[in-house]
Amino acid sequence: MTKKIYLALALSTTLIAISLLQAEESPASEYDPVAIPLADIQWGPPGGGNGAPVGVQTARQGTDSATGGITYYAKFPAGSHFDTHWHTHDEFVVVVQGTVTIVLGEESHSVSTGSYIVIPGKLNHSWDVPEGAEDAVIVVRRGGPADFHFLDR
Repeated sequence: MTKKIYLALALSTTLIAISLLQAEESPASEYDPVAIPLADIQWGPPGGGNGAPVGVQTARQGTDSATGGITYYAKFPAGSHFDTHWHTHDEFVVVVQGTVTIVLGEESHSVSTGSYIVIPGKLNHSWDVPEGAEDAVIVVRRGGPADFHFLDR
């Protein structure tokens, strides 16, 4: 019995030693630390049209080198509409300012500052910002490269 205990201890010690030797160090992050107040975001020029809201502005914050997914801010003018479309990859969104109505598939949701939205890849969706309200600002993280597939086009 004692022989079995010593054998089990020797085996477990060997396995632990092997796993420690094979363990790789975590690679250093490819990202620099960043803290940017919303008021300091460097917005691109107003754009839009062809399904995207006229006057929309964006500010890219980074790209995931493994997936090609981008993280960016988007600012939608009050009263704007983003036509129904879908993307190949999942999209993760936080409403930073304002209120938007988003239609996910067949369900409509009114969300405001602090709300979190997950848009699975290939799900039809559209956005509306209420007329007379403040501009809406969202932060978007994409699960892969950005693409837009508008319905009825």
